[in-house]
Amino acid sequence: MNLFLEAFAWIFAPAQWTGTYALPKLLGEHLALTAISVVIAAAIAIPIGWLIGHTGRGREIAVAVSGAARAIPSFGLMVLLVLLLGVLRIPEAAIITFVLLAIPSLLAGAYTGLEAIDRRTLDAAKAMGMTGWQVFWKVEVPLGLPLLVGGIRSALLQVIATVTIAAYVNLGGLGWPIIQGIPLRRFDQVLAGAIIVAVLALIVDLLLAAAQRAAVPAGLRGGPRGGPQRALRTADGSSADGSAATATTSASARGSAGSSATPASASA
Repeated sequence: MNLFLEAFAWIFAPAQWTGTYALPKLLGEHLALTAISVVIAAAIAIPIGWLIGHTGRGREIAVAVSGAARAIPSFGLMVLLVLLLGVLRIPEAAIITFVLLAIPSLLAGAYTGLEAIDRRTLDAAKAMGMTGWQVFWKVEVPLGLPLLVGGIRSALLQVIATVTIAAYVNLGGLGWPIIQGIPLRRFDQVLAGAIIVAVLALIVDLLLAAAQRAAVPAGLRGGPRGGPQRALRTADGSSADGSAATATTSASARGSAGSSATPASASA
């Protein structure tokens, strides 16, 4: 208990809020490394994931690559890249490490979001005359957005936790109190750094959880009663019920006309 009190005392000490290694500066470095890594990973993984989910091809390869990337130890990879690229390219080595860490979650969120859509919803969209691009942008992307946001959420939390090792190669971040405190046996400082990273991760998790709930289309927020037709209405802004009824009525009318024309032609 005393160690926790000492950790909080270290955090709120005036000396930790000024100077080269001030906590606000370390927080900014931590967030900058996280944001850059996740944005680059998203630019790579999301288009590939959407392509896999839309076409249904390459899923096995994506799963294999994602599993292999998750198994790579981040700290070992970063040190290896520093040795390969040289000490003058330490930031690039760290960014590559964090990008590879974020890609699996983003890739999985992108393609599972499209795969989870009911095929009847897509068939209804095509029956309404939508082109392939319209089905993708107006139906698949909005309906797959909640799972994509979930992938972004997972990627951000993993990167926020792992960016702490960037301090080991002198890139700053909230890992600095931890890396510096271990050899000095300043366990209050180590615990304080861990608490700050944990609080940051919890705040980001809560914000993205709210964003994930908000990403659910309005027609699906009422539960399972929404169905594919309500999902289509939300994505396209038009009523699939009315279009389906119109199509059914037209088909029935064509069937009736055809059946009545058969006896007439026979009598002629």
